[in-house]
Amino acid sequence: MTNPPYVSIKTYFRRTITLTRVVRMLFPVSPLLFRGFFAAAQDTPYPGQPLTGPGGAEYMHTSVAFFDAAAEADGYWLFEPADPKPDSAEVVVFLHGYGAYNPMAYGKWIKHLVAKGNIVIYPRYQKNLMWPRPDAFPENAAIGILRALDELQKEGRVKPKTEKVAYIGHSYGGVIASHLGVHWEKFGIPKPASMLLCEPGSGPFKGARLPGYSGLPADLQMVVVVGEDDYVVGDEFGRLVFQTAVSTPQRNLVIQRHSTDGRRWIGATHSEPYCYDLDFDTGVRNYTSKRVLYTARLNEVDFNCYWKFADALMESTRSGCYTDVALGDTPEQRWLGRWSNGQPIRELEVVLPHKVLSTATVPAAASAKK
Repeated sequence: MTNPPYVSIKTYFRRTITLTRVVRMLFPVSPLLFRGFFAAAQDTPYPGQPLTGPGGAEYMHTSVAFFDAAAEADGYWLFEPADPKPDSAEVVVFLHGYGAYNPMAYGKWIKHLVAKGNIVIYPRYQKNLMWPRPDAFPENAAIGILRALDELQKEGRVKPKTEKVAYIGHSYGGVIASHLGVHWEKFGIPKPASMLLCEPGSGPFKGARLPGYSGLPADLQMVVVVGEDDYVVGDEFGRLVFQTAVSTPQRNLVIQRHSTDGRRWIGATHSEPYCYDLDFDTGVRNYTSKRVLYTARLNEVDFNCYWKFADALMESTRSGCYTDVALGDTPEQRWLGRWSNGQPIRELEVVLPHKVLSTATVPAAASAKK
């Protein structure tokens, strides 16, 4: 009797993903539900938001179509541009933080991305706070991405452009994005062209983390943002990705610090990327969603840090524009806006690949879950 032929992990995973996709098509567990059209753009910019450019209020679409196929841990939410509805659009994969499987947590940012002309895929990857274990997060996210892309190929959908896909990850979503960025071929998902990691980290958990990130694509453009006052996950994981992604020369580490003009404060906490919008509220009220409702603030850190870097990275990889805003320690990259008295808000700090980052730059992580 001969031994069965050896099957590599890569081949096995591809077969598993293919079988899963076939089963999903034949026996859908989470049918796609249309939740409605919602206004994606404001009549006027938010206070502190630029009129144009990355992070700015220059929009192509006024509505977003919101779809739900997220009943299971490997499900997804889908956001498509409308009014006018395009034939096709670029794709953003948005990976939420631990427990933030209610897309309202980042709702205003999602609306901004869609109004700029992007399809946003928001994988669930968690069923609840206890299940599945973090080791399963990347696979669940990958299946959600593939299912969403399959759905977008159907008649009447906005067709996805997958040559220059952008990945955005906050907190544990940054861990997942980094993992998928190394193993995109194994998972059969689109190769990341740009990646924005926002306060990335896993707290006390280790699942889905890799020892190093030299496997990230050489042509990837990546920005890692850490906050001075992030006492939830700290800067340890962000530094790990930045320092070990040695095959990816177009990478920057950005340190955001708190600031004040004596009357108003700009924070630098783990919660800065949150910008909830109840149009996308699914009703979940776990620890994370309650924290979002309590701590989220929409301000210059959104417009001139997170939204700006995501937009600039996408434009840089897709059209060659705004590279000086995304990368390079330029004045445009460091700019965070002005106070009402006209004085500049404290600039962002940028670390380039050839510089050595001190381990004392940002406080160490506290033992919180998110």
